[in-house]
Amino acid sequence: MKLACCSGFLFSPAGNGNQNRNILELRTWFSNAEILRMVTHDNAQLLALSGPRNPYPGPLGVVEVGALADLLLVAGDPVADLELIADPEKNFVVIMKDGRLIKDTPR
Repeated sequence: MKLACCSGFLFSPAGNGNQNRNILELRTWFSNAEILRMVTHDNAQLLALSGPRNPYPGPLGVVEVGALADLLLVAGDPVADLELIADPEKNFVVIMKDGRLIKDTPR
């Protein structure tokens, strides 16, 4: 079974600032690894099922040639400490969107 999580933020821009903090609330029911998979890979797989409404060409939710992937490099291990995603400005060191570098924090 797959669950989509947090897709409602797309329709409520006012909530976007708290999106990562709200994801932490899922810890009541899921492990950190399950949450990270749900909000990345599983959401992408469910979006791909939308057929002609899917705005993205190619595979989603995987890192492979031809796939449309967004990648994050986190300063720390979010599987061990999910709190890291609550402060993306501080903890997301590198952000790639659609294969383009959006943020690259010098170290």
